[in-house]
Amino acid sequence: MEELTHIDAQGRPRMVDVTGKADTQREAVAKGVVRMQASTLDRLKKGEVAKGDVLAVAQLAGIMAAKQTPHIIPLCHPILIADIKVEFSLDEENSLVEITSTVKSVGKTGVEMEALTATAVTALTIYDMCKAVDRGMRIENIRLVRKSGGKSGVINLE
Repeated sequence: MEELTHIDAQGRPRMVDVTGKADTQREAVAKGVVRMQASTLDRLKKGEVAKGDVLAVAQLAGIMAAKQTPHIIPLCHPILIADIKVEFSLDEENSLVEITSTVKSVGKTGVEMEALTATAVTALTIYDMCKAVDRGMRIENIRLVRKSGGKSGVINLE
């Protein structure tokens, strides 16, 4: 069994020492969905949500969240993010918005947490902006789908 990297020999939390690791190109992709009523998705698409352009605001929130990840996830390294993309796919048949966040960096540690944080905050922002018209929305299936870089190489989870 692998040792827990964020726990020292006395069982206390610690930040992982990455000073000996080589800088490599890093990328992580995370996805998640917000499920809603068909009428809510229609209003979102038409720009008829009272709080404004839901997808533009949610996209910006996700980008900002990725940059703030080490401030909200304990022991997460602050890193130089080279690129963040938050993209949407609207699935009218299933009444949902699929979120895909891609984060890139060159460094000693991966960007999985940044991609997952971007996806989660994007979903929360969509929920917040649409909750007045649809209290039954559900945020679902936030997950890492791909990562690359470091000694692990490419890991495809979907």
